[in-house]
Amino acid sequence: MKNIILVLLVFLAGFTVQAQEKKNKNAKYVTEVNGNCEDCQKRIQKAAYSVPGVKSASWNIETHQLSLIINEEKTSALAVKKAIANVGHDTDEVKATNEVYEKLHHCCLYERN
Repeated sequence: MKNIILVLLVFLAGFTVQAQEKKNKNAKYVTEVNGNCEDCQKRIQKAAYSVPGVKSASWNIETHQLSLIINEEKTSALAVKKAIANVGHDTDEVKATNEVYEKLHHCCLYERN
């Protein structure tokens, strides 16, 4: 009887482990980030790379699109967006505070929605 219970517990434990959501170590995201120039590009990318788990961050000046590759076991796209907002750039989900935005160089001040 003990052996049957033990086998059932091992069997159920196997299903439980399998049912857990697997995090992607190379998750790709593209998100909009407001900015104007190369200084903005450097600031945005530096903020993204400051988040542990970011493997790649490339912001396009013309399209305002940030392409990310992150390790979802260490971070999330939302954490990266928060870091970028903390340096003065609005994202599609997280807005920079007025105080931080107003500290940007005059050429970096973009039209806010």
